[in-house]
Amino acid sequence: MQIHPARTEAEFDAAVARIEALMGAEPGTEAADELEILATLAAAYESRHFPMETPNPIAVIKFQMEQRGLCRRDLEPMIGSRARVSEVLTGKRSLTLAMIRRLHLGLGIPINLLVGVENSTGADLTRLESVSA
Repeated sequence: MQIHPARTEAEFDAAVARIEALMGAEPGTEAADELEILATLAAAYESRHFPMETPNPIAVIKFQMEQRGLCRRDLEPMIGSRARVSEVLTGKRSLTLAMIRRLHLGLGIPINLLVGVENSTGADLTRLESVSA
C-alpha cells in the first residue's frame, strides 16, 4: 500500500476510484485501514480545493421551513409579527439575538448558522440588532 496526498485532480480521481473499490472492506483489515487513510486524504483535498461557504442564515431558515412544511405564520412565535417575519425573510431586517435563540430552540438550527458571516456582497450578516423582537 503506497499512499500519498492527492495534489492533482487526476490523483484525487484515482483515490476516489480506489475508495470505491475498497468500500465494504472488513474492519480491522489492511484494506479497511487503506480505505480510512484514503478517505481522510480525499476529504483534505476536497476541503482545500472545494471549500464550502457558510450558508446565509435566511437560506438556512427557509430550508428548514421547506423541510418541515412550515409557512411564514409558523415563524411568528420565534421572530415576531407577520410583518417582522416578512422583513427578516426578505433580508430587510437582521435577526436579533432573541430571534436567534428562539429559532435555535424552535427549529433546532445551530446558532452558528443563524449568526452568519460576511457574504460575497460585503454585507455584514453577523450584525445583530440590539432591539429584541
